[in-house]
Amino acid sequence: MASQTFPRPRYRRALRTMYRSVRLSFLVSDRRTLLALLAACLLGGGVAGAAVAFASPLVAALGVVAALGLAVMLRSPQWGLYAVVAVAILLPFGAVPVNVGFKPTFLDGALGITFFVWFMRLAAGRVRRLRLSPLAPFVLAFMGVAVVAFVAGLEHAPLDKNTLRRFGEVMLGVSLFLVVVDHVRHRRQLEGLAVVIILCGFLSALIGVVLYVLPQEVSIRLLSALRVFDYPAGPGVLRFIEDNPALPQRAISTSVDPNVFGGLLILVTAFTAPQLAAPRPLFPRWLTAGMVVTMGLAMVLTFSRGAMLGLVAGLTPLMLLRYRRLIPYALVAGLLLLLLPQSQVYLQRFVEGFRGQDLATQMRFGEYKDAWRLIQRYPWFGVGFSGTPDIDLYIGVSSVYLLMAEFMGLVGLGAFLSTMVAFFVLTARAVRALQGDARVEPLLLGATSAIVGAMVGGIFDHYFFNITFPHSVALFWLFVGVAVAAARIGLEAVGSDGEPDTDNPLLLIWQGAELQEGRLEPRSPV
Repeated sequence: MASQTFPRPRYRRALRTMYRSVRLSFLVSDRRTLLALLAACLLGGGVAGAAVAFASPLVAALGVVAALGLAVMLRSPQWGLYAVVAVAILLPFGAVPVNVGFKPTFLDGALGITFFVWFMRLAAGRVRRLRLSPLAPFVLAFMGVAVVAFVAGLEHAPLDKNTLRRFGEVMLGVSLFLVVVDHVRHRRQLEGLAVVIILCGFLSALIGVVLYVLPQEVSIRLLSALRVFDYPAGPGVLRFIEDNPALPQRAISTSVDPNVFGGLLILVTAFTAPQLAAPRPLFPRWLTAGMVVTMGLAMVLTFSRGAMLGLVAGLTPLMLLRYRRLIPYALVAGLLLLLLPQSQVYLQRFVEGFRGQDLATQMRFGEYKDAWRLIQRYPWFGVGFSGTPDIDLYIGVSSVYLLMAEFMGLVGLGAFLSTMVAFFVLTARAVRALQGDARVEPLLLGATSAIVGAMVGGIFDHYFFNITFPHSVALFWLFVGVAVAAARIGLEAVGSDGEPDTDNPLLLIWQGAELQEGRLEPRSPV
């Protein structure tokens, strides 16, 4: 009987991509390298055994996971960006359970490794040239003003290692914009990063909702388990309106603070929502709808009024100017919020806030008045990041703009606002040029909407430029970088018909990470 043949070309590319994604890239035939790997395995096994014997199995398991993560992150800055996103969203305050004078956070490690790999690739010539954007001079000028304000503030406040470390984390977070714009050069890299952002944002929202609906004793026990990562523990981990247990509980997920969690939800929800109306979404539309609903529910459960206003402000231009198909979703969500009995407390909080009747709003008014007094005394470069020169002044206000003026003066605030104006001009031009791009346009619009929402939410809260929350700073500038990278990729692809090899979002993660390693070649002229 004649042999039967099967048509394989249709599946060959997908199978080849899957093989590349699961194979061990460190397999070698060289004897010396093999011996070195065996020695490393023996050494790692010895260290893990010692950790089990003298510490705990949990520490040993975490060490193995950290070693594997480090090996993956050293391959490409793309994996470092994935790690930064995952840590900043899912474990933002997690610290290594080892004290070296201070406890390094997971975010410190992820940012440090990402910048190290990115810089070494540039120094080694793995990348032809550093790729900047017209926005880069504005960002660098803003960072320069921050450094000047930090140094000037040391005249009246002593420098301590904690303040120096946190200021360095904030500067690394702002600099993340440069890494994203330089490294994310191809559509598959952009889509892989977008998939990680959406999945991590959904998981964080899901954790927040689950912890909210569980019995409080169970939620306290689960959150207290994070004490090994230097998280708070005990009954105080749960948060309530006005910190009064007699009032409704507020969702926090793993973000510790409900307002910080609300700020995170502004970014990820606004970024994910355009996928509902995108011609070619990254995920099936039913799955995208489920993720957006979960994020929206988590937002409501935070009872963060500033975050909700920021999200509405971010999505409204998107719906009115581009994706009108999102309007029915918004109307249904608004009707549910107005009619459901469970949401009446939330609506009452909004009414009290607008009238200035609740304690939180009255405290904000007091903070605004005190911040204005500080700015009047030190208008140009502020008082720095270490402390205030006058005993009747203090640093701290629930507004990112007033806080920035306290830290860096009106010069620093002007540098930031100029950067944002340039950002919106750049993205607006790109949006007009990319209408009809089924892949890049939704990502550009989503990232831009997220920044709009964050800036409106920043009127009422301070986490997007606060040295206490470096992960929020890093996420804000990462989204700025994603928007600028999407604009450039889309503009370079105008007139080309190159498309990603697959619609599978998990494979896009692998393809995006391996694209600049030489294992995958772009199909489009970009």
